[in-house]
Amino acid sequence: MRGQVHRAALRHGREEVMSRLHFSPLPVFALGNWIPGVLNSWGCTRPKCGLAQAVFTSEGWKMPVIVKRLDARYDWLDRFGHGSFQLVDAGDGCEPAVGVAGRVAWVSDAGNCTFFTKVQTMAKLNASGVLVFAQDGNPLQDMNCQGEELGQAVNVSFQNTPSPSVFIAIDQFEYSEVLRTKLLAPAQVVSVFDKVVMHGHKGAVATVEISPDMLHSDTLELDASLSCPGRRDDSCAHWDHTVQLFLCCKRLRPYCNLELGRWITPYRRGIGRWLTDVSPLLPLLAAGSCTFTMKTAWWAMPWVVSLNLRFSTNQTVTGQSRDQFFPFAVMPLYGGGTFDKNYNKGRQPIKIPIPPSTKKVLLYAVITGHGSDDHDCAEFCVTSHNFAVNGINNTLVFHTAGSGLGCAVRVKEGVVPNEHGTWLYGRGGWCCGLQVDPWTIDVTGQLDLSSQRANVLLYYGLFEGRDPNPTKDPGYIILSSFLVFYK
Repeated sequence: MRGQVHRAALRHGREEVMSRLHFSPLPVFALGNWIPGVLNSWGCTRPKCGLAQAVFTSEGWKMPVIVKRLDARYDWLDRFGHGSFQLVDAGDGCEPAVGVAGRVAWVSDAGNCTFFTKVQTMAKLNASGVLVFAQDGNPLQDMNCQGEELGQAVNVSFQNTPSPSVFIAIDQFEYSEVLRTKLLAPAQVVSVFDKVVMHGHKGAVATVEISPDMLHSDTLELDASLSCPGRRDDSCAHWDHTVQLFLCCKRLRPYCNLELGRWITPYRRGIGRWLTDVSPLLPLLAAGSCTFTMKTAWWAMPWVVSLNLRFSTNQTVTGQSRDQFFPFAVMPLYGGGTFDKNYNKGRQPIKIPIPPSTKKVLLYAVITGHGSDDHDCAEFCVTSHNFAVNGINNTLVFHTAGSGLGCAVRVKEGVVPNEHGTWLYGRGGWCCGLQVDPWTIDVTGQLDLSSQRANVLLYYGLFEGRDPNPTKDPGYIILSSFLVFYK
């Protein structure tokens, strides 16, 4: 194990990780210190955890025989309790056997019938349960008690033995270092929330002053973090929820209550810090008083939020000169809604007036899918979101929705690792414990900036290339979309 981890660390240039890991060549029980006690205190004693075993006893035996147990699932049979049952040989289980009623049938994997038939045959005879054993050489397991070898009456009971828990964790070494470096960069910082409780219909609300010089910046980043009310993860919300940040500046009333940022809370983990670039939405801010509202589902457990606005000027992007255009106007477009057969109905093309002095136009959208219909939409199904600008399609597809590790592989982007629940799975445009990154695309070339001909835009969302049409429990899309004009 040490060698495998070391090779992986070398391959990724992270050899310093080895100094933080400790390897024990001894079994846990032989360590002779506090570690075995801690691991055993974390042992799982709930149903369906621990070591599943079958315990065989008989009169005259000095010790019970304890073997591993692999449970099959037949929902029409009752579960075994933790009492003791008399075991009776039922042959291969393909034909009725004598004396099975009220006892556990001991059945081989031989015979010309399926396991289902074996279990069903025993159930019709009112057996209390069925133990199927693999014959010698068969892949399931090799058990030696067959037929006449049972000899005297044998009883069997079923138990779950608490076992020390073993944890495999994913760390954010790389992401944490990148985030720390970004936060050390020069910026004018405005504190909006500093460990404020976000809960209920109101959420967290604060009014701050924006100075005129901040609006000369070309970069606006949201530095957001979430923590839990208590010191332990038990105080964290038990489910993932959408968190949205809304903005209203006194001097820009028409732009009030538009969404500036979006995050998804982690599954019962009290950490998470993200930096989101929302520079195209700078025109939503104005000098003077601006009110920020951060909220999630009103009925969800509370979170403690912190939020800083970071204004900066960045003339280079990845070594290349950034273009000298600045956003000066924003045009709100479409919202989302219930993702059913009516999702696209009633959506009309929007005419796009081009403001004077416009040199560049950016399409900006934040899109997430939620809920689960009979196609697992819109959280775990692949959906496409299309913005047709003068007939030219610009499409965002959530390819990783429903994939087994779609969000686990994004830990280096900021996903909070080692959460509860199904945090590993890919989602429709989001992950538990991560910011929702805006989707942007330059549509300048798709528009007539001279306005000599009409410019129009139409949005529609699809599932498998067509309008969604669930038969029950439709999901929904949360969508904020804008055109941003630069000069």
